[in-house]
Amino acid sequence: MSLNSRSATRKQSAVVRGCMALLAIAIVTALSFSAPAAAPAQQSAQAKMTEDLPSGAMQAKTTTACTECHEARIIVQQRLSKAAWTKEVDKMIKWGAVVDAADHDALVDYLSANFSPDQPPYEPPRTFTGTSTEKVSGKKTSK
Repeated sequence: MSLNSRSATRKQSAVVRGCMALLAIAIVTALSFSAPAAAPAQQSAQAKMTEDLPSGAMQAKTTTACTECHEARIIVQQRLSKAAWTKEVDKMIKWGAVVDAADHDALVDYLSANFSPDQPPYEPPRTFTGTSTEKVSGKKTSK
Protein backbone atom coordinates (compact mmCIF):
# COMPACT_ATOMS: atom_id res chain seq x y z
CA MET A 1 0.00 0.00 0.00
CA SER A 2 1.40 3.42 -0.95
CA LEU A 3 1.81 6.38 1.39
CA ASN A 4 -0.98 8.29 -0.37
CA SER A 5 -3.26 5.29 -0.07
CA ARG A 6 -2.62 5.01 3.69
CA SER A 7 -3.24 8.73 4.17
CA ALA A 8 -6.52 8.51 2.28
CA THR A 9 -7.56 5.49 4.36
CA ARG A 10 -6.81 7.35 7.60
CA LYS A 11 -8.83 10.36 6.41
CA GLN A 12 -11.74 8.10 5.51
CA SER A 13 -11.51 6.40 8.91
CA ALA A 14 -11.55 9.77 10.65
CA VAL A 15 -14.61 10.83 8.65
CA VAL A 16 -16.38 7.56 9.47
CA ARG A 17 -15.55 7.94 13.19
CA GLY A 18 -16.84 11.53 13.10
CA CYS A 19 -20.06 10.45 11.42
CA MET A 20 -20.53 7.63 13.93
CA ALA A 21 -20.01 10.08 16.81
CA LEU A 22 -22.61 12.43 15.34
CA LEU A 23 -25.00 9.53 14.86
CA ALA A 24 -24.50 8.44 18.48
CA ILE A 25 -25.22 11.99 19.69
CA ALA A 26 -28.34 12.14 17.53
CA ILE A 27 -29.60 8.81 18.91
CA VAL A 28 -28.99 9.82 22.53
CA THR A 29 -30.74 13.16 21.92
CA ALA A 30 -33.69 11.46 20.25
CA LEU A 31 -34.03 8.96 23.07
CA SER A 32 -33.95 11.70 25.70
CA PHE A 33 -37.00 13.29 24.04
CA SER A 34 -38.83 10.03 23.34
CA ALA A 35 -42.54 9.38 23.90
CA PRO A 36 -42.28 7.73 27.33
CA ALA A 37 -40.65 10.85 28.73
CA ALA A 38 -43.30 13.04 27.09
CA ALA A 39 -46.23 10.95 28.33
CA PRO A 40 -46.36 12.49 31.84
CA ALA A 41 -46.33 15.97 30.29
CA GLN A 42 -49.22 15.01 28.03
CA GLN A 43 -51.12 13.56 30.98
CA SER A 44 -50.45 16.73 32.95
CA ALA A 45 -51.75 18.85 30.07
CA GLN A 46 -54.87 16.68 29.85
CA ALA A 47 -55.44 17.07 33.60
CA LYS A 48 -55.05 20.84 33.26
CA MET A 49 -57.64 20.97 30.51
CA THR A 50 -60.25 19.24 32.66
CA GLU A 51 -59.52 20.45 36.18
CA ASP A 52 -61.57 23.63 35.85
CA LEU A 53 -64.78 22.01 34.63
CA PRO A 54 -67.24 21.58 37.48
CA SER A 55 -68.55 18.14 38.29
CA GLY A 56 -71.89 17.15 36.92
CA ALA A 57 -73.65 14.65 34.73
CA MET A 58 -72.23 16.24 31.55
CA GLN A 59 -68.68 16.95 32.74
CA ALA A 60 -67.13 14.00 30.92
CA LYS A 61 -69.04 14.60 27.69
CA THR A 62 -68.22 18.32 27.83
CA THR A 63 -64.57 17.45 28.29
CA THR A 64 -64.69 15.08 25.34
CA ALA A 65 -66.58 17.42 23.02
CA CYS A 66 -64.96 20.73 23.92
CA THR A 67 -61.40 20.12 25.00
CA GLU A 68 -60.66 18.20 21.83
CA CYS A 69 -59.94 21.62 20.29
CA HIS A 70 -59.34 24.02 23.18
CA GLU A 71 -58.59 24.14 26.88
CA ALA A 72 -61.35 24.13 29.49
CA ARG A 73 -60.24 27.65 30.40
CA ILE A 74 -61.95 28.89 27.22
CA ILE A 75 -65.24 27.56 28.59
CA VAL A 76 -64.91 28.53 32.24
CA GLN A 77 -64.22 32.18 31.46
CA GLN A 78 -67.49 32.51 29.54
CA ARG A 79 -70.66 33.92 31.12
CA LEU A 80 -73.39 33.25 28.57
CA SER A 81 -77.16 32.91 28.69
CA LYS A 82 -78.84 29.64 27.76
CA ALA A 83 -79.69 31.03 24.32
CA ALA A 84 -76.10 32.13 23.78
CA TRP A 85 -74.77 28.74 24.93
CA THR A 86 -77.17 27.07 22.47
CA LYS A 87 -75.77 29.18 19.62
CA GLU A 88 -72.21 28.51 20.78
CA VAL A 89 -72.71 24.73 20.98
CA ASP A 90 -74.41 24.71 17.55
CA LYS A 91 -71.51 26.71 16.08
CA MET A 92 -68.95 24.33 17.58
CA ILE A 93 -70.84 21.33 16.19
CA LYS A 94 -70.71 22.98 12.73
CA TRP A 95 -66.94 23.41 13.25
CA GLY A 96 -66.55 19.72 14.04
CA ALA A 97 -67.27 19.19 17.75
CA VAL A 98 -68.69 15.72 18.26
CA VAL A 99 -71.90 16.04 20.28
CA ASP A 100 -74.53 13.33 20.12
CA ALA A 101 -77.93 14.83 19.26
CA ALA A 102 -79.36 13.17 22.37
CA ASP A 103 -76.81 15.06 24.52
CA HIS A 104 -77.23 18.48 22.92
CA ASP A 105 -79.80 19.91 25.34
CA ALA A 106 -78.13 18.39 28.41
CA LEU A 107 -74.79 19.91 27.31
CA VAL A 108 -76.39 23.35 26.89
CA ASP A 109 -78.06 22.97 30.31
CA TYR A 110 -74.73 22.02 31.93
CA LEU A 111 -72.92 24.98 30.36
CA SER A 112 -75.67 27.50 31.08
CA ALA A 113 -76.02 26.33 34.69
CA ASN A 114 -72.30 26.53 35.42
CA PHE A 115 -71.21 29.43 33.22
CA SER A 116 -74.16 31.81 33.13
CA PRO A 117 -74.18 35.61 33.55
CA ASP A 118 -75.43 34.98 37.12
CA GLN A 119 -72.11 33.34 38.06
CA PRO A 120 -69.29 35.43 39.54
CA PRO A 121 -66.78 36.74 37.00
CA TYR A 122 -64.00 34.39 36.01
CA GLU A 123 -60.80 34.96 37.94
CA PRO A 124 -57.75 33.40 36.31
CA PRO A 125 -55.42 31.49 38.61
CA ARG A 126 -52.45 33.46 39.84
CA THR A 127 -49.03 31.87 39.89
CA PHE A 128 -47.26 34.56 41.94
CA THR A 129 -47.92 34.28 45.67
CA GLY A 130 -45.58 36.96 47.07
CA THR A 131 -46.22 40.65 47.68
CA SER A 132 -46.43 43.30 45.01
CA THR A 133 -43.14 44.74 46.27
CA GLU A 134 -41.46 41.37 45.73
CA LYS A 135 -42.89 41.12 42.26
CA VAL A 136 -41.49 44.51 41.26
CA SER A 137 -38.12 44.27 43.00
CA GLY A 138 -37.61 40.53 42.79
CA LYS A 139 -36.56 40.55 46.46
CA LYS A 140 -38.41 39.11 49.42
CA THR A 141 -39.39 41.64 52.03
CA SER A 142 -39.21 40.81 55.70
CA LYS A 143 -41.90 41.94 58.10
